[in-house]
Amino acid sequence: MRIAVDVMGGDHGCQVVVEGVKLALAANDRITSMVLVGQRPVVEAALAAAQCDDPRVELVHASEVLTMEDKPVAAIRRKKDCSLVRSIDLIRDGRVDAVVSPGNTGGLVAASALRLRTLPGVDRCGIATVIPAPENLFVLLDSGANIDCRPLHLLQYAIMGHVYSREILGTSSPRVGILSVGTEEIKGNELTLEAYKLCKKVDINFIGNVEGHDLFNNRVDVVVCDGFVGNIVLKTCESLARGMLLWLKSELKANLKRKIGALLAQNAFRTIVRRMDPDSYGGAPLLGLNGNVMKAHGSARERAIMNALTFTAETIRHDINRHITEEIAAAQERLAGDLTKEGAAAFA
Repeated sequence: MRIAVDVMGGDHGCQVVVEGVKLALAANDRITSMVLVGQRPVVEAALAAAQCDDPRVELVHASEVLTMEDKPVAAIRRKKDCSLVRSIDLIRDGRVDAVVSPGNTGGLVAASALRLRTLPGVDRCGIATVIPAPENLFVLLDSGANIDCRPLHLLQYAIMGHVYSREILGTSSPRVGILSVGTEEIKGNELTLEAYKLCKKVDINFIGNVEGHDLFNNRVDVVVCDGFVGNIVLKTCESLARGMLLWLKSELKANLKRKIGALLAQNAFRTIVRRMDPDSYGGAPLLGLNGNVMKAHGSARERAIMNALTFTAETIRHDINRHITEEIAAAQERLAGDLTKEGAAAFA
């Protein structure tokens, strides 16, 4: 496995990313090459500080950095030698099998779509975010790549999420639902109503519409929506989790009796915090691309980078893109003989 890492894009600088790379290399001997892309003097200094002399590490110089303030499309055209674009080019040129970047999300999506293109039969890539619930993990797709979608895009997200949940999360028959304002088939807007009709016709475990209160009740494994809704859901969940932990911490310190109770229950609290920690998953893959791209959190620390690389290695090992291509082709074939508006016309 050959993985490129954009080491310049994170909020905490190159050193943190390099430390995460060192941890990943120590934990995974399947990684045969780790290509660090960034400004050579900065990366070399970070490697020295981390005391990382692993022979699998290779450096590729990139003179520029795409910042979080840069406007994605304009910036990737202007900064052709930035570490993010150079990393994507390594996939395009066949030098690596995957890329991990904690950089500008819009820039990563735009550069990947322009330089890699999408898989056969896929119109748009989507960001698949794994979110922990009390009894299961669910995949939210799309969580921010495309804010304007057509019904066909939601169908493709449903299929890609189904494959990712099955292959990477180990869910034998993922329950796929469209996020809507009611569980009834007639509820929703034009986008969700038409997507519902399409999803019923393909070979996935489609359970229909799901609502917000279904997400954490072990009712669904893949939640399908456009990137506008998905990004709001994702950031609301993250903010609520942080707020609840702060609220709980404050209340448990209110008096001596509560402090004693908190001490007795500290292992349970640690387990909850660990399960809710986004660093456990490290990032989110961009599914549907002609290449493996993982978006790590911009605020990712060392452990998050390590876990992002671990999940990326699993994506390569399971050959996710081959499975997605096969399932998309099967869906096209299934709908090609359907003469209804939402069937054959959807692929016209």
